[in-house]
Amino acid sequence: MAAMSNQQGNMSEKYLLETLDRIARNPFGYDVLYVSISKLKPKNRHPEFVKIFARLFDSVVGSARGQFFILSNGDFVILAKNITPDVVADAVQKLQQGLSSDPVVHDKDGSEFARVISFPEEFASFYEYVERKMQAPDLVFEPADFKRPIEAREVDDVTDRLDEADISDIVKRQSVLRVLGGGKFKVLFQEFFVAVKDLSLNFDPNLDLVANRWLFMYLSQTLDKKVLSAMPAAELQNWPEYISMNLNLSSVFSREFVDFAKNFLRGERKLIVEVKLMDVFNNLPLYFEAKEILHRGGNKLLIDEVDTTALKMLNIKRLEPDLVKVFYEPLLEYDLANESLKKCINDIGRENVILAKCADDKALKWGVRYGITAFQGPFMDNLEVALIRTKCSNGRNCSAQECLKRRRLLLGSFRDGCVRKDILEDLL
Repeated sequence: MAAMSNQQGNMSEKYLLETLDRIARNPFGYDVLYVSISKLKPKNRHPEFVKIFARLFDSVVGSARGQFFILSNGDFVILAKNITPDVVADAVQKLQQGLSSDPVVHDKDGSEFARVISFPEEFASFYEYVERKMQAPDLVFEPADFKRPIEAREVDDVTDRLDEADISDIVKRQSVLRVLGGGKFKVLFQEFFVAVKDLSLNFDPNLDLVANRWLFMYLSQTLDKKVLSAMPAAELQNWPEYISMNLNLSSVFSREFVDFAKNFLRGERKLIVEVKLMDVFNNLPLYFEAKEILHRGGNKLLIDEVDTTALKMLNIKRLEPDLVKVFYEPLLEYDLANESLKKCINDIGRENVILAKCADDKALKWGVRYGITAFQGPFMDNLEVALIRTKCSNGRNCSAQECLKRRRLLLGSFRDGCVRKDILEDLL
């Protein structure tokens, strides 16, 4: 199929992986609608037809407030919440009417052509498929034996193994960039995290660590302590003034956090603790107590995973967070003059709002229109690496993808392959 070049497709898969990384810690409620355009007859896979097919699925993207990806083999991926069977059936029915001669659209109920991949049960296997597809663009997704969810009786064993594991080589970082104007940017802070897919490599490959939400929340408290303990092993020479970490509220009161603050947060180095909006409302007294402890040490608190609906419905200003991270969604591209949303952003303070999950320049332009100047996501990662590579005389000897991977790592042999670490760690 000639719907797009392999390079364009690989970028789409890269953006999809970045998005999956962002929700990996809490994929509950998300699903994927996978539409196998590559299974259609060749005559029905003409690029102009594919554009028409994509428009037919606008209703799915809109009703589920989802994100749309076209993979390198032309298959559609819609990542969203609330993908109902009725919405899927409606989209498939439209295609059946237009493709009466293609048998794959008319199999049984159309499930061979369009199927819902449920998270978190199928998260790990779908993630692995997208990773493999980066190397094999023509790979087709097929149902497989999925990982089994972790059970309560196994949690203690997993936490014991996690206690013993050295996770310093799987802690990664991602920058939040401030737009200064005139084509200039600076690193506002860097977020340090462990992707669940990397963590899973230390355990039974058939075990899904995130399938049970409550058990994973319990496990994540142990993971918080491990990440706090792993930070001193980082081989970075050029630290930003602020680093951020995604933590449970309870972790702020742990012995590991006290040790981390005493031994690592010294001099001018400060911490931003990112907590999920849902966790805040689950325990408001703990939130305010944690914020007070952080402020006492000159640190900050950020409320994470806020969508524009929550921003308008909830009075987040009353929580008095230092920063708020709003997640961009593709449909916001058409929401350019929402005065109530603009007021919410102004009330919090435009300089205190970060627009995350920015996959393309549309997100950047949308944020700037609302007065936002701080951004995070795949588009910003690529922009950051492009700026770094303009300063590096050795840039022609490695790819932008290799440079990005090295910049994200804190230590290890692959990172050591960079001969200009002073530029690799540049804060723009």
